[in-house]
Amino acid sequence: MGTPSLQKSHAENVLLPVFPLPDVCLFPLSSLGIVVEKPATIRALQLAGRAGRRVLALAQRDATAAAPGPRDLHSLGTIAEVTEDLPLADGTHRVELDGVRRARVVDMIGTEILVAEAEPLEEGDAGDEWGSAVEALARYLHSHVELRSFLDQQRRSGEPISWVNLACQHLPITATARQRLLESDASARCQRISRGLDALLRKEQGS
Repeated sequence: MGTPSLQKSHAENVLLPVFPLPDVCLFPLSSLGIVVEKPATIRALQLAGRAGRRVLALAQRDATAAAPGPRDLHSLGTIAEVTEDLPLADGTHRVELDGVRRARVVDMIGTEILVAEAEPLEEGDAGDEWGSAVEALARYLHSHVELRSFLDQQRRSGEPISWVNLACQHLPITATARQRLLESDASARCQRISRGLDALLRKEQGS
């Protein structure tokens, strides 16, 4: 059996090794640094190294699952480039992922190492919703200067929507809420993050 690669399966679907994320989501145009210790995930990285250095990052439904199978993973995630895979002295790997594009799982095979047929998804046009989301983000970052500096470092694109995606990825919200944001197109995501940021700020300020 040949090594899966970023070749088209049918239509524009792609075959990618799956990179499980235990308690976070990766958004397009964002980056994520993580230390990997599970042998299966390390082997998935090795497979990715022979398949264009791309993976499908999928959040786990249960962060405590030691060996997540297809049913333990959300079906919508993000195609990501592996920009760093650094083996450490203790056997773990320091990994940096750059989100490229959302994708939905069409099929998944494997036991320890999972390979998914994924359908890339369009983000859609945020339209007028983008402005209100960025204004809400500006109000929140005004009270969190350290977060603004961090988001500047994590930004991987000049696209305006990248600010919204970064906020979705790094704000202190539940994993379930974060996954719902990832599953929303650009317009709906902007609407949700705009309302959520203002509500979060009011809660933090005790008003």
